[in-house]
Amino acid sequence: MKIIKFKDTDTEEIVSLFYETVHSVNSKDYSQVQLDAWAPRDEKESKMKSWKESLSRNITFVAKVNDKVVGFSDFTHSGYLDRLFVHKDYQGQGIAKALVDMLESNAKKLNLLEIDTEASITAKPFFEQLGYKIVCSQTVEKKGVKLANFKMSKKIK
Repeated sequence: MKIIKFKDTDTEEIVSLFYETVHSVNSKDYSQVQLDAWAPRDEKESKMKSWKESLSRNITFVAKVNDKVVGFSDFTHSGYLDRLFVHKDYQGQGIAKALVDMLESNAKKLNLLEIDTEASITAKPFFEQLGYKIVCSQTVEKKGVKLANFKMSKKIK
């Protein structure tokens, strides 16, 4: 596995990975109605455009195995970890940790003191293992559907 900086040409694979991962990995913690609101398949085309812009604007890394995107993560220049997803067939192989380590290393270079994120029920234990603390639990609304998640944060040393 190699971790590289995001390129525009990775966008389609990233968006597909997002949909596949949400609809498979997160299905143990969220209902089908919630998954469809979180990752509506009919928005794939519009998401390609908006994500290409935001992934380019943010500090974004892509994990690849044999030139295939198997994970990605990004954070803003102010330290908000926006997205972290690993392909459903590559779970539990250290890819998410490697991506977060890369983000945290870049956060230090930017002299950021803290990284914040909003973690799904599924991702909460992973972030806790890496030293992120729960700030609060919250309910967000997507397409009129309520989803539980957690505001979390970690001090960068």
